[in-house]
Amino acid sequence: MSTSVDPLARERAHLADSRAALRAMREDVEALDIKDVTANWVNSLVLGRQIEERIKALADLSHTPLFFGRLDYLHTTQEGQRFYIGRRHVHDAGGDPMVIDWRAPVSQPFYRASKKDPQDVGLRRRFGYTGGELTAYEDEHLSDPAEQERTSRLLQAEIERPRVGPMRDIVATIQPEQDEIVRSGLGGTVCVQGGPGTGKTAVGLHRVAYLLYAHRDRLARTGTLVIGPNRSFLHYIEQVLPALGELEVQQATVDDLVAHVEVRGTDEAATATVKGDARMAEVLRRAVRSHVTLPTEPLMVVRGSRRWRVPAYELEEMVRELLDRDIRYGAARDALPQRIAHAVLVRMEQAGEAPDDRVQDAVARNTAVKAAVKALWPPVDPAKLVLRLLSDAEFLAAHAAGILTDDEQKLLLWAKPARSVKSAKWSAADAVLIDEAKDLVERTHSLGHVVLDEAQDLSPMQYRAVGRRCTTGSATILGDLAQGTTPWATESWAQALTHLGKPEAVVEELTAGFRVPREVIAYASLLLPYMSPGLAAVESVRENPGSLSIRHREPAELDAGVVAACVESLEHEGSIGLIAADARIAPLAEALTAAGLTYLSPGEETTAESRLTLVPASLAKGLEYDYVVLDDPAAVVDGEPDERTGLRRLYVALTRAVSGLTVVHSSPLPPQLDCVG
Repeated sequence: MSTSVDPLARERAHLADSRAALRAMREDVEALDIKDVTANWVNSLVLGRQIEERIKALADLSHTPLFFGRLDYLHTTQEGQRFYIGRRHVHDAGGDPMVIDWRAPVSQPFYRASKKDPQDVGLRRRFGYTGGELTAYEDEHLSDPAEQERTSRLLQAEIERPRVGPMRDIVATIQPEQDEIVRSGLGGTVCVQGGPGTGKTAVGLHRVAYLLYAHRDRLARTGTLVIGPNRSFLHYIEQVLPALGELEVQQATVDDLVAHVEVRGTDEAATATVKGDARMAEVLRRAVRSHVTLPTEPLMVVRGSRRWRVPAYELEEMVRELLDRDIRYGAARDALPQRIAHAVLVRMEQAGEAPDDRVQDAVARNTAVKAAVKALWPPVDPAKLVLRLLSDAEFLAAHAAGILTDDEQKLLLWAKPARSVKSAKWSAADAVLIDEAKDLVERTHSLGHVVLDEAQDLSPMQYRAVGRRCTTGSATILGDLAQGTTPWATESWAQALTHLGKPEAVVEELTAGFRVPREVIAYASLLLPYMSPGLAAVESVRENPGSLSIRHREPAELDAGVVAACVESLEHEGSIGLIAADARIAPLAEALTAAGLTYLSPGEETTAESRLTLVPASLAKGLEYDYVVLDDPAAVVDGEPDERTGLRRLYVALTRAVSGLTVVHSSPLPPQLDCVG
């Protein structure tokens, strides 16, 4: 067959032409001269920055194919039209599209069309790449009844492609149920319950990319934020959005959001649980409002030769009215001098004067008025307030009465009270309390959209802290109740969404697993009845016989057995994760070093030369590796304060593997797993 009619050659030519067109688009932006279109240096800086961001967004990433699919429409909406589907829009010199952004409406049938509902698509073509080169294609004739429904070989290969480096996008492999969540509207909050390997994190990130495409102007003004459980996780996911052309999304942990003080201390689990309880919000509200004092004396305001008297009962009415409105403490404090000034102006008008707004502002700034406001409604420092609550038993008792028990109050009190905010050894839970108090004083800035991943581990007070960041916006909540490994892990999404301030959110469940092999997820799911009864097990769509190996070693041979399993895993292509109880990390590090194996820590990027990562079980959540070696499951369980939390931690560790899991143990396996192996 001649090259001129070879379909693969034609597709390669289209790829080359598309790359050339993208390069031309970038060069056009680089060549822009803005000297004559900017009115001043501020406009010039803003426009210059926008141009820089546009140039970055048009970068042609050699490892990221420009397009991964093609749609040939039949006759109704797009008669005879052919569209290449990719990560970003590319057009030729005449403005005609060469690649369509996967988020565009015309691209949706690539993910949703089926034999039962072809959506006017005659042909869906998927492309396979090797090292950035287009090497294969696969066709589905959706309107041909003679063609059988079948699993896409290229789709399966893309899902199973070995992982080295940070998390990559799944834009070429999005499934219909995932696409429905990705394209759900900006106005509503969505909660995604998804077991291991269901793609919930990727779905959340792709939803951000879709919302930025569909509502770019609005979100450019209001902002977007992705919240992850720790820095290692954020580093792991940080390249997904830039690969989709989105560079403006901020990433943070909950601790970053509430970093009003330096965290240098830790809490016992029981203390942290009380501090994270939603009841603390009412304790703080009472403590803040307790600073307000009702007046007992009239106020005398002197202006020029005149004296104006505001009686105590009238001042009390103003204070009570502001308290009844339950607005933020700082806003009420700002309003009080204006209320007082208005009362003075009424008296001026009754006396025949004609004061205007400038006079009212001047009265509000009067020394006597400012002194009265300071006495009646003094400023509150959130950190000092929390410091007093945790240090002063009487102050705490006064505001926790009927809310916290005596024993709970004792848990909160510091054994040795700190002298100042700076000297205090604040814990992470304390910082959340300070954030709550800060919001009681002054409203927290709200963003347009927030994505919260691994949400099941947050305390009610942490949910409130996140909810404050999207009071006027929406959120995407991602998590798995079975992977909750904190003492305060949420029991239900209804509870969590109520604390978040989004009780009306839609809860979607992803139960089809695309990442973890069926044999591995079935083994891990043996734990579900003991730690999360009633939660549906993930049904993996991936057959991978031999993906699970369970090996027993004598205690003296355990380290050597683990090292041997790592060496075997390194014979395969892709990334390797050695996961162990936190207490086992040091001896395993020594064993790896003695064997001449170099290893990375979580958050360090894997490369072709360094593919082995030593992962404490406490940091494994959200991470994925092609092959996982799990050291001594019983030690993972025993490393947690209670059995349920330990089993959940083990469930997380067991479900990090994409291609194969090797369990090496010397201690007896937890009885919930001992039926296998």
